[in-house]
Order: sequence, then C-alpha cells, then structure tokens
Amino acid sequence: MFDYNAVLKANPAGVLATADGGKVATRVFQYLFSDGSKVYFCTSSEKPVYSQLQANPYASFCTYAADFAPVLSVNGKVVFVEDIALKTRALDENPSIKGIYGEPTNPVFKLFYIDTEIVETFSFTEGPKTYTL
Repeated sequence: MFDYNAVLKANPAGVLATADGGKVATRVFQYLFSDGSKVYFCTSSEKPVYSQLQANPYASFCTYAADFAPVLSVNGKVVFVEDIALKTRALDENPSIKGIYGEPTNPVFKLFYIDTEIVETFSFTEGPKTYTL
C-alpha cells in the first residue's frame, strides 16, 4: 500500500473540498496528523465548513509536493471528535492553531478526521493510481 500518511506529513497544506448544498466548496486547509486511516483536521464551529460537514459528512483533501510527485487526495466520511487528548495533541503540535483556539475545551474548536476510504495519487512518471482502504 502507498504510504499516503508520509506525503501528508511532508505536505500539510492543501485544499479541502466539501458539499455546500448542490455545489462543491473548497478552501485551503492544514493536515494535522494521522492515525491509521484517520486523517485529522480542525475548524471553528462558526465557519461555513463546519455546517457543510454537519449536513454532508463527506470530504476530500488534496495536497502535493513541489514537484507534483505525487499529487495526493484522501477521500471519505468525516467524523467529529471531542476527545480532549486528541484536541490537546492538535494544539500542542500546531502552535499557530493553539494561538487561535487557546485550550482544547474551547467550545468553537472542532477536531475532525476523514475516515479515509479512497486514496488517489497522480504523478507524471506513474500516472493516476487509486487505492481503496
């Protein structure tokens, strides 16, 4: 199996796509960490992305290395978690996010993961590949 977690760790900035009614919405997002097929992110309960994921809990996150080898997309169902240990990890490992939310108990701080179902990659040397977990 392709080690997509290594690609995410090396390239944490990317684009998260969600459904917004009948349309697609994208925004720049930051990968936080992974645990197996769970790829973690966070947001504020006051942002549209939170409402979008509540209404339709499926998302895709795309990132890539500077040489586009590979372009990576993880796709699956989104699950919100209130686990204080995981929220603490997210804040401790990401000082800029801690600067926004302060404490893991902040009620607007929402941690979620994509339960990865499909990983898609593309590179100019290997072309497209799809991995089903």
